[in-house]
Amino acid sequence: MRARLLSVLLLAASLVAPAAAVAEPLAPGPLWTAPLPGLEVTRPFEAPASPYGPGHRGADLAGAPGAAVLAAGDGVVVFAGPVAGRPVVSIDHPGGLRTTYEPVDPTVGAGQAVARGSPIGVLAPGHEGCPAEACLHWGLRRGETYLDPLLLLRPPRVRLLPPG
Repeated sequence: MRARLLSVLLLAASLVAPAAAVAEPLAPGPLWTAPLPGLEVTRPFEAPASPYGPGHRGADLAGAPGAAVLAAGDGVVVFAGPVAGRPVVSIDHPGGLRTTYEPVDPTVGAGQAVARGSPIGVLAPGHEGCPAEACLHWGLRRGETYLDPLLLLRPPRVRLLPPG
């Protein structure tokens, strides 16, 4: 009788106990911020079908020439300089993520630690196809895989699991 009562109480407790919430963030760790105020997307991320296939490996954000560009998250600058004639800044973040910012005249240098929201340079004009005065091409990768950088700014999906 006691065993049966104990079983019923345990079953009732498991039904009443709140479910655990599990977040599925893109990247563990720090919070993220937009690299430009306003976050007006002029061209969204388009994943390539293959590593060398066509696509848009980042998101273009409208801005003004000379606007401060901010580090999206805490990290270390791994590159700040010209690539194919355009000024680029790349930052490594915890969890194997790298963000890139182009065209940005850098105010930081390789090896420099940066905090989320700190200025890393100023937006330069001349991004081809930009419908605004200037556009920032903001990229994100984990290893060699390109990801949509806007996912850093969206809240994580929450999934309820039964108590375990």
